[in-house]
Amino acid sequence: MSKLSDRARLVWFGIPALVVVMTLVAMFFLNHEPEPFNPIARATQHAQEHGHRIVPGYTTTATMIETVDVLLHKRGGYMSNDILPPWVFLDNVPNWEFGALTQIRDLARALRNDFSRSQTQSTEDPDLAVADPMFHYDSERWFPPDTEGRYKKANEALEKYLTRLTSSASPEAQFYARADNLTDWLAIVEKRLGSLSQRLSASVGQVRLNTDLSGDPEARQSTHSPSVLEVKTPWTEIDDVFYEARGSAWVLVHILHAMEVDFDDVLRKKNALVSFRQIIRELEATQEPLNSPMVLNGSQFGLFANHSLIMANYIARANAAIIDLGKLLQEG
Repeated sequence: MSKLSDRARLVWFGIPALVVVMTLVAMFFLNHEPEPFNPIARATQHAQEHGHRIVPGYTTTATMIETVDVLLHKRGGYMSNDILPPWVFLDNVPNWEFGALTQIRDLARALRNDFSRSQTQSTEDPDLAVADPMFHYDSERWFPPDTEGRYKKANEALEKYLTRLTSSASPEAQFYARADNLTDWLAIVEKRLGSLSQRLSASVGQVRLNTDLSGDPEARQSTHSPSVLEVKTPWTEIDDVFYEARGSAWVLVHILHAMEVDFDDVLRKKNALVSFRQIIRELEATQEPLNSPMVLNGSQFGLFANHSLIMANYIARANAAIIDLGKLLQEG
């Protein structure tokens, strides 16, 4: 009886312990950000495989398709809508995915509304009209129709647009590499990075003056706001914002490298190529490996590092460079 009880104890305590250990190992393995790729080389390879000729807009669109493919097929696949262990216990990569997805959605909307149209009265591209709403599908839905299926269909629509873009038989498919289109998209990126910078900086808590109505004495807002605001990101969300920023910057680095090819003539004419490359340089710094088991949140000048403030510094510098570039593209 004693031996049976010992075996029973081993079963009751040993198997759960083994499951916990296996889950932790799986979580460690899956908690992995994808490696960067070379957008220009990948676009060239894509053109060779599909028999396409490289035209303005090809590198940007092909890079967008590749970033979506990485989002869906990286190690562990797409995790934001997983409901089973060990994926359900992970939050770093899902937040990285949300940051990446935000930039993909913004670019899909810009492709549909700006880059593919010569003027406001132009007809929108039918394939981009399919892809745009597909990318805005619920990022956490697991019940059919599932999220991955919608994003794959959006990528298929982008592939169709890319094929038509390179075909002389489809003159209605266009990508207009103009300074005004680039400026409009950069204005969206500027707002995204500005928000991320503020949220990252609030990791230590800040007292800010309310500047919502500054610059216009006639400006009004819906409800009253205090003149002094205390802003602080909850400690449970600090790593969430950090990884969202990394995912957002990861996509931007690849898209900007691609746009450097497609907008080369415009950037050189405006003497803005170096400024454009500086933005990429600042964002690439956000992708340095995190040599820490967790996102540290030390005080501004304390003993321990504050990874959010470091990330906010790079994001803010990239944002400032985008503002300067926007003015250069408009006035240069």
